[in-house]
Amino acid sequence: MSTTSLRQDARVIGLVGTSHGVSHFYHLILAGLFPWLKEAFGLSYSELGLLMTVFFVVSGVGQALSGFVVDRVGARRVLFTGQALLGVGALVLAAAPSYAVLLAGSFVAGCGNAVFHPAGYTLLNHGVSKERLAYAFSVHGISGNLGWAAAPIFLAGVATLSSWRVALLSASAIPFIMLLVLFLNRDVLPNKATVAKGGEAGGSAFGFLRLPAVWMCFGFFFLTSIALGGIQAFSSTSLVALYGISFATAATAYTTFMLSSAAGMVAGGFLAARAHNHDRTITVAFLFAAAMALLLAASVVPGALVVVVMGAIGLATGIAGPSRDLLIRAAAPPNATGRVFGVVYSGLDTGMSVGPLLFGALMDGGHPASVFIGVALFQTLAIATAVGAGNSRRAPMGHKA
Repeated sequence: MSTTSLRQDARVIGLVGTSHGVSHFYHLILAGLFPWLKEAFGLSYSELGLLMTVFFVVSGVGQALSGFVVDRVGARRVLFTGQALLGVGALVLAAAPSYAVLLAGSFVAGCGNAVFHPAGYTLLNHGVSKERLAYAFSVHGISGNLGWAAAPIFLAGVATLSSWRVALLSASAIPFIMLLVLFLNRDVLPNKATVAKGGEAGGSAFGFLRLPAVWMCFGFFFLTSIALGGIQAFSSTSLVALYGISFATAATAYTTFMLSSAAGMVAGGFLAARAHNHDRTITVAFLFAAAMALLLAASVVPGALVVVVMGAIGLATGIAGPSRDLLIRAAAPPNATGRVFGVVYSGLDTGMSVGPLLFGALMDGGHPASVFIGVALFQTLAIATAVGAGNSRRAPMGHKA
């Protein structure tokens, strides 16, 4: 692949990164409005939780399927479709007269969210110079964290000033504006289909599923997203119970975790650009994060330092992000990028649907420390999958030698 200009690389990175931020914003489009939806429709917490489960289950299945579509018709078209579906889903939610229509809106939004990882990563791999890919993955991860951080503030703010329907209506404008920006800059977004209409030359379209590294990467995402789901849903509640701190301080600790994770991705991008054994970077980062999580679980951290320790967990987790994405890229055959990223990233949605249920049951049982014990456990288990993926990638090179 010929080296593209810095300007063109920056445009592709910016467009794909911002699109990814919109996707993550929509992960929390319903959670940010739970208090209003509960009152408006008389819903239980289980019914509210089901709205999120529908979103992530649909997104998880859709990610695996959309990867095949990306390789067949090109990533640009699929990304455009995803943005449009997010906007339509928000419009359905904003106009919902009943719980059933809320479920339908969540379904549509989940379909839209499903395309972003296979389409976005394919665009980065085909549209950005190889020497800048680590930085591209870093920006991609940072934008996702910023989307997560912005959603509750935006939705709760608009709903407080007006209503939950106005908040969703306002949110629907975001993907439509993003779609317009993408369309106006479509010239820099490659739309190359890697699988011919007549089939895949040299083997089955499902041949990549035989690669152990693909399933190791899937397992990595599944395990780490269970841990992330626990932190997102219950870290604040757990910290209040363990340390007797205020909810405001606990919320600050979570915000620090998210911002530190974004900062870690910046540092991780530079590190990944220079490193070759990305699984080893992940191992060191996750061992440190797991140790910090166990420290919190033991209730031995002075209350004033809880925010700092949460920040340390986020920083280490963020540093591992770009190395993780490069590890997946190395596992993907050249003509199966969309399919590999689709299957692998479906593990993210699967884990995100499991984590809150698992940790919620533990919290209901009166075990607040289990949140951070679980985070440490699942991050440690994820190390084994990262090392397995790295070994699978190195094995052919060693065999040739």
